[in-house]
Order: sequence, then C-alpha cells, then structure tokens
Amino acid sequence: MRLTQWTDYTLRVLMYCAASQNRDQPVTITEIAVNHGISRSHLTKIVQELAAKGWLETTRGRGGGMRLLKSTDAILLGDVVRATETDFAMVECFDPAQNQCRMSPHCRLKGILSQATQRYLDVLDGVSLADLVPTSGTGLPTLPAGVDSIMKNGMHSGLES
Repeated sequence: MRLTQWTDYTLRVLMYCAASQNRDQPVTITEIAVNHGISRSHLTKIVQELAAKGWLETTRGRGGGMRLLKSTDAILLGDVVRATETDFAMVECFDPAQNQCRMSPHCRLKGILSQATQRYLDVLDGVSLADLVPTSGTGLPTLPAGVDSIMKNGMHSGLES
C-alpha cells in the first residue's frame, strides 16, 4: 500500500499542529511550508479540507493560523487515510467496471488482497495522532526543527491566500 502525496502532507500538517498545540501562537501554513519544503498553495488546499472535516480550526490574517479542533486522541490515522485516499483498488479486479481479468471467476487473489487492505486499515484505526507525536521528557510536545527560528524571523503570517 502506498499513500498519495496528499495524504502524506495531510499527516504532516496534523502532526505539526499536534506537536505545536501547547504554544501560544497558532501554526501557520508558511511555517509548515518552510519546515517541510512544501508549496504554500498545496498546503492551503489541505488545510481548507482539514478544517472542513472538523480536524482543524483556522483563523485568517495577522496573528492567525491553525490549531487542532479535536484532541490528538480523537484523530485516528485510519480515518485520515480513508478521508484522503481515493483508491484502495490494489488490482484491476477490485473495480468491476475495469476488470478484464479472465481468471476472476476462479481467482482467490482478490479476496486475499481485500483482507490485506482491511488489516492495513485496521492497524491504522488503532493509531491516533497522539501516538504519532513524540513528547519531550517534560511532557511537552517536541516541536519540529526550525520552529523557533521561523517565529523569531517574522514568518508567522497566518492563513493569507
């Protein structure tokens, strides 16, 4: 199973927000873009989708940014992957409209791959955002590298488009 770049970036946004949730300033798109080398416009679309799904709270303008709307325990990796991935068809026969395989009536591969996909999602359902974000010895989240320097250099610019 391979995740799309969209899902990868979605997970990075959520993890970054989780690691930053105890600080005073909200996380900004620019901050994540700089720290991860991701396009701001791409991240803006992801953040809008996460807000629409009820996972992020966003505030526009100076001093704006984003924060998690749900607790890290309530955001399950399986839910995020299901919401962001569009295709779980591992092979052609998963889609009856495209299936040209002549072995389908007698093949057991589809059933095995279906089980594997379900077990994959079952494992992800057992992992919350809280499980993905390490904490320091003080119990506070460990912020991603570079966050302090970005904040000091004035790159805290909210959710402007």
